[in-house]
Amino acid sequence: MSAVRNIIQSTLISADGVTNEPGGWALPYFDEEFHEEAAELMHRCDAMLMGRGIYENLSGVWPGRTGDFADAINGMRKYVFSSKLEAAEWNNSVVVRGDVVDEVTELKGEGGKDLVLFGHGRLGNTLLEHGLLDELRLSVHPVIAGGAHGEFRQNPKTPLTLIGSHVRKSGVVVLNYSTAPGEGRS
Repeated sequence: MSAVRNIIQSTLISADGVTNEPGGWALPYFDEEFHEEAAELMHRCDAMLMGRGIYENLSGVWPGRTGDFADAINGMRKYVFSSKLEAAEWNNSVVVRGDVVDEVTELKGEGGKDLVLFGHGRLGNTLLEHGLLDELRLSVHPVIAGGAHGEFRQNPKTPLTLIGSHVRKSGVVVLNYSTAPGEGRS
């Protein structure tokens, strides 16, 4: 029997806790270190999980681009969880309409490399709530974004265990946490 795949969520967050619309505040920090780390994460994974919003954002940017990260994201399998999206035109994308918890549990059990999820929206909420998210990678940016905070405020209390951290030259602090499903949730 093959090992269960982990789900790694990589989320950009401002110093004031904003996760929404990172294109408006995080772009100045997309330096060489950022691109190297993003490419390394992509090589750990063989598929992406995303909701409709992230799919529409990323599929409008990455097709046709080249480079280590672009080649990885364009080439890997993409599972788009949406009841509204009619079709997914981006290379290797499939729309998933079934029960999120059941579908993701099945994907985790298929074996292979890890699964990656970018951002934190309704899909991230559901995975965290049901103990399906294994690693939370927060890239805390040294900027006060001042916008709507995002979906983390919708999650139940979830204990985390720090498994790694580092500071990029840009001042972005990357915190890697393991989730601790069950205990302490309210």
